[in-house]
Amino acid sequence: MPTLTAIQYALGALSGMLVGFSLGLFGGGGSILAVPLMVYVVGVPSPHMAIGTSAFAVAANAFTGLLSHARKGTVFWRCAAIYSVAGVLGAFFGSTLGKAFNGQHLLLLFAVLMVVIGALMLRRRGDEGDPGASCNRDNAPKVVGFGGATGFFSGFFGIGGGFLIVPGLVMSTSMPMINAIGSSLFAVTAFGLTTALNYAFSGLVDWPLATVFVGGGVVGGFMGAGLATKLAPHKGLLTTLFVALIFVVALYMMWRTAAAI
Repeated sequence: MPTLTAIQYALGALSGMLVGFSLGLFGGGGSILAVPLMVYVVGVPSPHMAIGTSAFAVAANAFTGLLSHARKGTVFWRCAAIYSVAGVLGAFFGSTLGKAFNGQHLLLLFAVLMVVIGALMLRRRGDEGDPGASCNRDNAPKVVGFGGATGFFSGFFGIGGGFLIVPGLVMSTSMPMINAIGSSLFAVTAFGLTTALNYAFSGLVDWPLATVFVGGGVVGGFMGAGLATKLAPHKGLLTTLFVALIFVVALYMMWRTAAAI
């Protein structure tokens, strides 16, 4: 891979701040922003390199957001752990398969999936959720199933998967949106690291870029988590904002990748 310029690394730091803010605010959206930012703003020439690098950066930024949400008590640890364990295996197989696909085709499929998930979330935006939700024997198979499927898609598209994990946690446990956001960051960290390591073994991670991306993300993550807590009482607002973000980025990616194919 060609060496990036100082300006590109600066753009990487600013992009990381935006991704960290999105992760802290929504528990997802970091990856759907990270990949197009790596490709279209920073200028990483290889889609696979962008995917591998962003997977590591998003995992690190998600961990920062997780610490912030944990201090606010919004993480359901048992659900997060069960979901993550099921998803790590799926992420490994998904990332192995994803490396074999054409990079531009992968980005286009990614954008289509974003639109589908956004539409599903929009239908449920008024649900307040159950503050007493938990993972038990009754819903464990459902949580494991959603976790495994989410992990596979997360690995296949090289993403942390927050925009899949948040609705997956809500649909499998009925927990409130703010708790799904906090809990999802545990899974985003696990999925992202699994995918990043798989790509790293193939030489598809730009470590200096990942480092500056993470640095910017730490700052953005704390800002986003604080805003998420303030917006939590407003019914459906977080979900609506999250879906709007998904649609905007998806349409832009469709436009760019369609022109490149």
